[in-house]
Amino acid sequence: MNVAAFSMFLVIVAFTLVITYWASKKTTSASEFYTAGGGLTGWQNGLAIAGDYMSAASFLGIAGMIALAGFDGFFYSIGFLVAYLVVLFLVAEPLRNLGKYTFADMIAVRFNAKKIRGFAAFNTIAISIFYMIAQLVGAGALIKLLLGIDFTTSVITVGILMTIYVIFGGMHATSWVQIVKAVLLMGGTLIISLIVFSKFGFSITAMFDQMKTATPLQDAFLNPGVKYKEGLDTLSLTMGLVLGTAGLPHILVRFFTVRNAKTARSSVVYATWVIGIFYVMTIFLGFGAAAFVGNADIIAADKAGNMAAPLLAQALGGNMLFAFISAVAFATILAVVAGLVLTAATAFSHDFYNQILRKGEATEKQQVNMARYASIGISILSILLALVAKNLNVAFLVSLAFAVAASANLPVILYTIYWKRFNTSGAIWAMVVGLVASVGLVLVSPNVFSPIEGKAILVGEPLYPFSTPGLISIPLGFLAGYIGTLISKKSYKEDNQVHYDEILVRSNTGLDTTT
Repeated sequence: MNVAAFSMFLVIVAFTLVITYWASKKTTSASEFYTAGGGLTGWQNGLAIAGDYMSAASFLGIAGMIALAGFDGFFYSIGFLVAYLVVLFLVAEPLRNLGKYTFADMIAVRFNAKKIRGFAAFNTIAISIFYMIAQLVGAGALIKLLLGIDFTTSVITVGILMTIYVIFGGMHATSWVQIVKAVLLMGGTLIISLIVFSKFGFSITAMFDQMKTATPLQDAFLNPGVKYKEGLDTLSLTMGLVLGTAGLPHILVRFFTVRNAKTARSSVVYATWVIGIFYVMTIFLGFGAAAFVGNADIIAADKAGNMAAPLLAQALGGNMLFAFISAVAFATILAVVAGLVLTAATAFSHDFYNQILRKGEATEKQQVNMARYASIGISILSILLALVAKNLNVAFLVSLAFAVAASANLPVILYTIYWKRFNTSGAIWAMVVGLVASVGLVLVSPNVFSPIEGKAILVGEPLYPFSTPGLISIPLGFLAGYIGTLISKKSYKEDNQVHYDEILVRSNTGLDTTT
């Protein structure tokens, strides 16, 4: 057991529990529990968004992906960053102006149908669980490497901690844990990046020249085609990453934690700067791991390469830097999974329990209690699924969540805001087809089926040739929303309880002209 690492783990856990205790004193209503009462400032929410977004996939998964696959791994960094342009220009302000607590609230402003809330809540929970699996897999691998604790025990431990944050602290605790984690992660990544850069004489040219011979891939390391040999496979991945962020429920809910649309927009700008700098530094993490740790040691520690960044820290700075970076990675996972659990629990409590089962008549205390019960159930399910997916790269697992979000949520969001004719039928078609198509294609993809034993979950020939479903599922989601709208038997006036012109004004100004 690494004593230094264990000590730092304990310090971070203790500090986050103190934050949770402080936040629990402020969480006295459903609004405080769901969205921190909308009281975060632009820079606070920007850091919290960055903390939520820079997950185990970013720190552990992308570093490993670049180290093992070179240029192809950098597709993840590019896609994750560019995605915020979609969020900034198309989604952030309208979502804040139309919604209240959840993604479903925004749709319900225009289509007040219970079945839409039900499907939206289900999609939110499904996407959150997909994303959470990746974080728990990263946590299990990290703690196993550091402390010698088996994978199952590690995952369960993290699951218990993330549930505590949500149950007692709600969005206040989750937001401040994410802010602290973002600062720590940026600091740790900067330290490693500077050390790696110094090893190459602070010369970009020298770094790239040396990487041509530093790995078994040789020149191929700096060229695309190592992991994604088909151009369409790369396009599928990129589509999911670029479009998926604007449909991720745990990112969308962050726009409800600020007081108005202007603050929501400014928080995206802050987040984009932080995230952009971070993803540039993933190049140094990946290159450094490939050059100074080596493929064999990276794979020996974890087949999917998820431990590349901590191993690089150990190679460059010994056990103390290794302990610090590992503890930061652990904080990263705790912050993200807490946000995911809270988002899924909020969807279940607010949309399904209160709005559908209780017809909007549940008290705030009943809603918060239900959200806490839901947190426990969602955590248990995510832990069980993570144990099955333990050999998959966490960056890849997150890319699947992005594909589902882009296929099932984004079409509904954009159509609701920008298409006058859009109706209830189209919304349901888009959510159902997008979800079924994306999950279904994953289940018959090379990630689940492979003719080579041990390379995937099951042995067999995949029916779908690409590693991510976005190429097919995203267009299907948009097409389903369009076709579902056109074939609906209801007229525009019958189906749209609130006129589109009212929605258009409110989405751009925040003014509710219907009252």
